Amino acid sequence: MSSHTHNPSAAASGRHIEFAEHSEASAELLEYWRSITKRKWPILGFTLAAAVVATAISFALTPVYKSTNTMLIESTKAKVLSVEEVYSGISANREYFETQKEIISSKEVAVKTIKALQLWNYAEFDPRKKKGLIDSILGGDVDGAQAWTEDRLANAVYGKFAKSLTIELVRLSQLVKISFESSDPQLAALVANKVGEVYVDSDREARFGMTQGANQWLNGRLESLRAKLDTSEKALQAFREKEGIIALKSDAQGGASNQIADVTSMLVSARMRRAEAENAYKQVKSVRNGDYRSVPSVVNNSLVMDALRSESEAERAVSDLSQRYGPEHPKMVQAEAQLKSAREITQRQIQTVVSSLTQAYEVAAGTERSLEQSLNQARGSVVDLNRKEVQLGALEREVNANRQLFDMFMNRAKQTGASDDLQSAVARSVDPARIQGTPIKPQKPQIVAIAALLALLLGASVSLLLDRLDNRLNSTDEVERKLKFPLLTGVPLFAKSTRQESAYLVEKEPKSIYSEAVFTARTGILLSSIDLSHRTILVTSSVPAEGKTTFSLNLALAMSHTRKTLLIDADMRRPTVAKSMELDMLRPGLSQLVAGTAKLDECIQVTGESGLHVIAAGAIPPNPLEILLSNRFKEMLSGLSEQYDMILIDSPPVDLVSDSLVIAPLCSNTIFVTKSDATPYQLARKSLLRLNAAGANILGVALSHLDFERAERYYGQTSTYGSYGAGYYGAAYGGRTYGADTKTS
Repeated sequence: MSSHTHNPSAAASGRHIEFAEHSEASAELLEYWRSITKRKWPILGFTLAAAVVATAISFALTPVYKSTNTMLIESTKAKVLSVEEVYSGISANREYFETQKEIISSKEVAVKTIKALQLWNYAEFDPRKKKGLIDSILGGDVDGAQAWTEDRLANAVYGKFAKSLTIELVRLSQLVKISFESSDPQLAALVANKVGEVYVDSDREARFGMTQGANQWLNGRLESLRAKLDTSEKALQAFREKEGIIALKSDAQGGASNQIADVTSMLVSARMRRAEAENAYKQVKSVRNGDYRSVPSVVNNSLVMDALRSESEAERAVSDLSQRYGPEHPKMVQAEAQLKSAREITQRQIQTVVSSLTQAYEVAAGTERSLEQSLNQARGSVVDLNRKEVQLGALEREVNANRQLFDMFMNRAKQTGASDDLQSAVARSVDPARIQGTPIKPQKPQIVAIAALLALLLGASVSLLLDRLDNRLNSTDEVERKLKFPLLTGVPLFAKSTRQESAYLVEKEPKSIYSEAVFTARTGILLSSIDLSHRTILVTSSVPAEGKTTFSLNLALAMSHTRKTLLIDADMRRPTVAKSMELDMLRPGLSQLVAGTAKLDECIQVTGESGLHVIAAGAIPPNPLEILLSNRFKEMLSGLSEQYDMILIDSPPVDLVSDSLVIAPLCSNTIFVTKSDATPYQLARKSLLRLNAAGANILGVALSHLDFERAERYYGQTSTYGSYGAGYYGAAYGGRTYGADTKTS
């Protein structure tokens, strides 16, 4: 069996989490969309206004034209590039072109261009123009304060000139683009071309200045070098005359050197011959028995070799004949005679060679000694010449050095004087600037589009920000999302003309949207606990004027149609039930009933077509909380719950007093009423948490004063029952004339 088992519940839980996350993200995006759409007309109006303003501004702006002069900068560096430079696309002289770019954009070139064109005479760059009234008051009269010289005008124009000038190197090339922007298209082309010309002329002037400086320095150095050369030449000539040297190197020293070289060469050869003869002589002298046949120098002699060959042939002939003939045979005798003669000849040749070797050794030794003596004599005669040559060489080297230095400076002076470098320009124009007919800015469609887009984004952002800052409950969706409690019903606004009848709306106008909302709440209450036959419902809110009492009255009337219902006004601080329902306000109520000063029959009043039983608050006690905390109140409430199917208690607001916190644990359920578009959700949630902590069983939240038409238009909500009473409700309440429930607490 596999160790991994499928868990359907876990998989379903994972899918539920993913669906929940997706739903939350979709809901958040939907909220953003609703926030924008509910203010779409203000946003669109703001966008249209921004577009109109941008259009007016763009048409009011002065058009700017741009002309570009493309120039080729001549490189002064080597043209051969390395493989790395070829593949990287960056040449070795990139720094050179960057330097030229900075030179073109320098202030020196700019000021020269301004002066050459006298740009201060153009209205666009004229710093002498009259200032406005405020500037005149603050800065005074500029024309009177300073005298406009050419340098001052050029410096004043330079700031705006530099902003209008653009220098750009073209990648992977020796091209540079000089661009100038101006409201005058002719001036833009003129300045772009003039900047290039001034740049080339400035380079030529700089190199000419360097040449002139080098010329002056070279001429000064030549004078001192010429004097030094004259002094060294005079010293050399005086030394030659003193020593009587006319051409030492070419004649005397050359002959002595040749003699020594010849003698040395001959001596080397003589020593080699003597060494060979000595070797042969020693071999001959080493023989003791007179047999020189073992000496290589003797045996290798050609005469000896021939004699030995003849002797060998004679011996072979004797050996051959001895095998066929006897010793007395004539042929045998003749062969032996020839052998004897051959041996005698061989011996004589060996003796001759030995004698010649000895004689050759003696001759070679004598020749060597003679050559050594000649070499020593030649060397002795050269020593004196060498001593003088050393001093002569030093003087000649000084003369030569001075002459070379003088010649070099002379040649350089001639080259500098000729100004050959000025023949080549540092750059040349390959595409001069031309007059452009279309301005580069302002880009009117782009400006209008960007302004409209920014206005649209700003309007949407402000709308989202307003909704983020709005801490009120504006829709039924926000109730569950922000309060974390279920929504029981959304209670709409009612017309101002029906304020006096607000307590009986469900009976007098049962088809209205308000009545439908109350019926929806009744249905939710009845379906929440079907098995309970007796229930006690507490109705409360956070603060006064949230429609709590009106909702309680109409809900009690709606309940009384199907259940035996009792309505208790537990707000003994500001009671309004008796006044709203036009009951007898002098009859005893809850305070007297709990205190025991009145009986139940005396406190109950019946109202409405269905016979709703009502217990008013009665006389206002000094401390209502003590009455609610008493056991008599608990016993009374327990006894009444046995007599009535449904008891509704209208209690004070939670945030002001703690009466509701005391009553809530004694009730089956609690309904919390909060006002739409008024009560901060933080306050409502705080009240709900306090009720929950006190032990209340919160059935749901009723959102009162809800404008359904506005909620549908702004928040995408629709009333599930609005179609039933729309016509009647619109006729009865005068369409959109809604008012707040000022009678209820």
